[in-house]
Amino acid sequence: MKRDDARHARWMGLALEEARAALGTGDVPIGAVIIGPDGSVIATGRNEREASGDPTAHAEVVAIRAAAAALRDSGHDDGWRLSECTLVVTLEPCAMCAGAIVLSRIPRVVFGAWDEKAGASGSVFEILREPRLNHWVEVFPGVREAECATLLTDFFRAMR
Repeated sequence: MKRDDARHARWMGLALEEARAALGTGDVPIGAVIIGPDGSVIATGRNEREASGDPTAHAEVVAIRAAAAALRDSGHDDGWRLSECTLVVTLEPCAMCAGAIVLSRIPRVVFGAWDEKAGASGSVFEILREPRLNHWVEVFPGVREAECATLLTDFFRAMR
């Protein structure tokens, strides 16, 4: 067992709670949490595209916006830079979300299920560890993968 496996699994449980909450608005059940430097949750997010009519309202972006606001409101020196945080999300980030992760300087991403159609953390693209960018992210994939994948599979099966 890696040093952070138990913590990552516990944090993924929180992200899964957010994902399940997205079902209430008909959104794809993807959830995210941002963990601060002290190990506490500083922000959460879930897909809100259907709820808000905003195509950029992916769980990761919602959580990043909330975390930046929380840090700004607390007088954090770095303002919008989430350079001491960890993002935990139930599905591998897409290209848009991976770009937001890089631009917000998040150093670590923990994700559950792989996204073989649009993933940008190793499946289809490799944005988070692209050597030509000015920021690289440590990635911990496959945390509670089966549970995260099943939530999505069940959602899409019900849509058919």
